[in-house]
Order: sequence, then C-alpha cells, then structure tokens
Amino acid sequence: MKHFKIPGGQALFVLILAFLLLLFNGGSRFTIGLTLKPMANDLDWSRTTLSLTVTVFMVVSAVVLPFIGRLVDRYNLKAMLIFALLVSSASIALMGLVQTPLQAILIYGVIFALANAGTSVAPIGVLVSRWFPNRLGLANSIAISGMGVGQLVIILLLTAQLDVIGWRGAFILLAGLGLLLIMPLLFLGISPTADHHVNRNNSSSAADPKGSVSTAVFTPVFWILIAIYAICGGQDFFVATHVVAFATDQGLTSSLAGNLFAMMGLFGLIGVLGTGFLCDRYGPVLPTLICFALRIVVFALVIMVPTQATILLFALCYGITFWITAPLTVVFVQKYFGRENLGVLTGIVIMIHQAAGGAGAYSGGAVYDAYGGYHNIFVWMVVLSIAAFLLTWQIRKKEVIDSY
Repeated sequence: MKHFKIPGGQALFVLILAFLLLLFNGGSRFTIGLTLKPMANDLDWSRTTLSLTVTVFMVVSAVVLPFIGRLVDRYNLKAMLIFALLVSSASIALMGLVQTPLQAILIYGVIFALANAGTSVAPIGVLVSRWFPNRLGLANSIAISGMGVGQLVIILLLTAQLDVIGWRGAFILLAGLGLLLIMPLLFLGISPTADHHVNRNNSSSAADPKGSVSTAVFTPVFWILIAIYAICGGQDFFVATHVVAFATDQGLTSSLAGNLFAMMGLFGLIGVLGTGFLCDRYGPVLPTLICFALRIVVFALVIMVPTQATILLFALCYGITFWITAPLTVVFVQKYFGRENLGVLTGIVIMIHQAAGGAGAYSGGAVYDAYGGYHNIFVWMVVLSIAAFLLTWQIRKKEVIDSY
C-alpha cells in the first residue's frame, strides 16, 4: 500500500478549496429538502409541485454535465468556477423571492441547476485529479467530504434559524455564504499536469484511445456504471428530498427531523473518507458493494419496522452511504478509460446520476400524493439496491476474469 504524502502548499490549498466549493455545493442543493414542507404549506403548493422543481433541477444539471466536462478538459477551469459560483449565489437569493411554481422552476430548476453543475463533483473531481494523480481515491474523497460537511453545517445553521428567518431568509443567507467563496478562488493556480492539455494535439503519443468517448460508450463496463449510478442517484435524491417530510409525518418534530438530515451529512463524511482509503487499497468496486449492501438492509428495515427509532437509524445509516459513489466516479472512469476525456466521461456518468435523481425526487412526491405515504417507494428502493449490488458484482467478476 502506498503512503499518502502530505501535499505541498499550493496542492494543499487546492484540496482545501475543492473541499469548500463542494461544501457549498452540497449544502445549497440539499436546502430544498429542509424547506420542502414549510414552502409547500406557506405557498399552498403540493409536494409533487416542489418535487417537480427538484426534478427539473436534476435533469438540467444532468444534461449540462458532459458539456461542463468538455469545458474542463479544454478551457480555463478557474474562470468557469468563479462564474458558476456567482450565478449560483444570485439564483439562490432569488429563490427567497419566489411566488409561483413557474418562478421556482425557472430559478431553481434551470438557472441554479446550470450554475450548480459548474461547481459539482465532475469539475472538482477533474481539478483534484490534476493535482493528486497518484492518490486520487483519498484526495477526491477528502474533497467530496465537503458535501457531507456542507449538509451537516449548512443544514444545521439553517435549521437553527428557520423559525426566525423563515424559508425565504434561509435562501438569502445561503446566497451570502456562496459569495464568500469567490475570494479564495481568485488565488487558484495552474495544476502541474495542465500542460498535457496544451500539448496533447502536438504528439501522437498524447492520444489516449482507451479514453475516447466513442470507445467508452460501446463497452459493457461503461453501461454497467451508467446503471449503477442511475440507481444511486434515484435513491439519493428521493431520500434527500423527502426524508425530513417523511420523518415529520411519522411524528418527529421539524427541528429534530432537520437536525437528523444534517447529521446524515456527518455520517456521510465518515463513509466517504473510509471510501478513500478502501479505494486506494482495493479499488472502487469494494466500497460500491458495501454501499448497496447497507442500503438493502436499511431500506428493508424501515419497511418492516417503521418506528421513530428505526427512522433515526435508517437516516444515519443511509447517510454513511450517501457520498460513497461520488469520489469513485473519477476513479472508475480513469481506471477503465484513461485521462484524455476524463471530464466529459465523468460528466456523462454523473449526468445519469443526476437525471435519475430527479426521477427519484419526483417519484417520492407523486407516490406520497397518490397513496398518502412512502411505503410503496421504499419497497422499490430495496429492489433497486439489490440490482445495483448485482451489477457491481458483475464488474468485480470481470476484473477477476481479466486478471487471469
């Protein structure tokens, strides 16, 4: 096993900055889960309507991710991150002023979605890969743990202030936090591996057919990854959008449910850091198997014993799995398809994750409004977890066969 060396000053700064950007990204995208019920009550909207807003967000941010990846592969990453952060903060502030579903869909579902994709796991993962090419699993996990910390810190902060400032004030406060991140971004330097982007067209040896988009999309492994990440995304954003409302429906106070949602971020931090160590030592397949095995158990538990205690246990255990696959995306793509088109291929995989996440968020609202509860969709989540585990096992079998 290789030892993780403490990075130099600039590399350490990049890692901290990546962590902070994903902290804001994670906290801002999951705020809608905290505000779902008070927004629906205040504006007299159905949960399906607000879930549709999340779905549009997920689909738009998903569709744009391959294009974001192409920009990352070809152009100035620093300028893109600054612009995306500015637009993210502005659109979040405008969410505090919405009056109609159409406004929410346009502001959150379209404008914020486009900007949020620009500071998401795909571009940040490529940024980290340029500075930490040899310890990508752990470095990427540290950066992506910012999403869990963001869910913890930002949701705790907003939960504590929600009764005072309301859901509108929560969005405006969040926008101010985003603007603070622009200053450190101004000091982002050029990565030590950036020169390969400039020179790749000047040398035939720079070409990487293993990583070409056309080659990747016709391989079985790529489509297995697509299916795995689709399942993961659908589950993640069903839970993120509806777990607070589900918990309060079962008798938990809104404050306890909000704090529980925030604690999922802390447990996610534990899961993602553990993933980094496992990935660098054993590869990305093992932590993915662990992720879906745990989901099978916790989804089944909340179906069979839907008490307040098991809801608490479900939320915290699911939180452990919440970010596991995120740092593995870049690792899977680089492992099987090389670095040449790392941004666009990673963007495609995360695009599917996001689009399926939109379906998961919407399905939760639709099932609730149709049946008055979430039981049926929890059953479906068990089936999907089993399917994802078996698909991941197929990748493991292929690796074993290829090793002989």
